[in-house]
Amino acid sequence: MRSSNSIIHTLALTLVITLSIFLPLVSADLHTAALCVDFEGGQAVYNSAATLAMCSAYAARNTGGEQWDTCPDCVLETKGGLTFCRSTGQHLGGDEVEFYCGNNGAGAGRAS
Repeated sequence: MRSSNSIIHTLALTLVITLSIFLPLVSADLHTAALCVDFEGGQAVYNSAATLAMCSAYAARNTGGEQWDTCPDCVLETKGGLTFCRSTGQHLGGDEVEFYCGNNGAGAGRAS
């Protein structure tokens, strides 16, 4: 049986590896996946509540005719125990992800 410290270490390592997928800071480019983070001790830490709220807000967005103005395919997806917002049609705009993450209490948005 694994100790609780070992399990916590494994989960933390999994989170760090998964977050590394989202290393670039959000930019104005279009993305297929996004999540929200806070910064603790210089490290990006996943913010679940902000991520869920950001994805919900983006899915309801309808602000114009540009690709990033709506997200008809925004869904929550979980991989490796980490839930993020997915848009297979690349409707996630970097600036908008940053805005919705910030409005929902996160320090920043990350996208790929």
